[in-house]
Amino acid sequence: MPKPTKGPRLGGGPAHERLMLANLAASLFTHKSIKTTETKAKRLRPFAERLITFAKRGDLHARRRVLRVIHDPSVVHVLFTEIAPLVEDRPGGYTRITKLGYRKGDNASVAQIELVLEPVVSKSRAAAAASEEPTTEVEETETVETTDAPVTEEAEGGAAGGSAEADADGGYGADSAAPLEDGSAPEGFDIKGNKDSMKFHRPDGQWYDATVAEVWFRTAEAAEEAGFVEAGK
Repeated sequence: MPKPTKGPRLGGGPAHERLMLANLAASLFTHKSIKTTETKAKRLRPFAERLITFAKRGDLHARRRVLRVIHDPSVVHVLFTEIAPLVEDRPGGYTRITKLGYRKGDNASVAQIELVLEPVVSKSRAAAAASEEPTTEVEETETVETTDAPVTEEAEGGAAGGSAEADADGGYGADSAAPLEDGSAPEGFDIKGNKDSMKFHRPDGQWYDATVAEVWFRTAEAAEEAGFVEAGK
């Protein structure tokens, strides 16, 4: 027996394989979609697409070539009169294979092969259709700028467990003050406070010069009353 040229042979010999493919192709052209094993579907695909190519030619010689393979004239009539006009604009790829899992019993891989009969939309037609679509005008809306009023937040002190109500200055009582516009300290306030770490720094402290004050205190006692802890302790 000659060696197969494309994959494993179906059936017991070449003649048996041709008959199996012809019967599968006839069922596919009749029902437009069939379920079979994945191996048979892959072997059927080029076989069936070649017959569809003959049907697209539509002449007498092509019909006789198909009748040599499929001996049922009614199936050939459906192929030439119904299927061929639907795939006239399609350059190829007339079938689609979808895997369906595994069959119970022999655990064979099952697939569905179907004809692709959807109309083909060329790029030029799609571009022409897109250009003909009416464009919707977008109305311009005026944007009104609004100025937000300043919001005063209440500061909470958590290190010592106490809290003070925020005022218009530093937010921690009368002995606290907010930094000036240039970041410097108001007159009479020389204790730097950091709200994130809740620590304060004296002028003689190690990190005093490197610390940016977020709030200034008049005395260390005022900082401690606000819940701040001296840095380094």
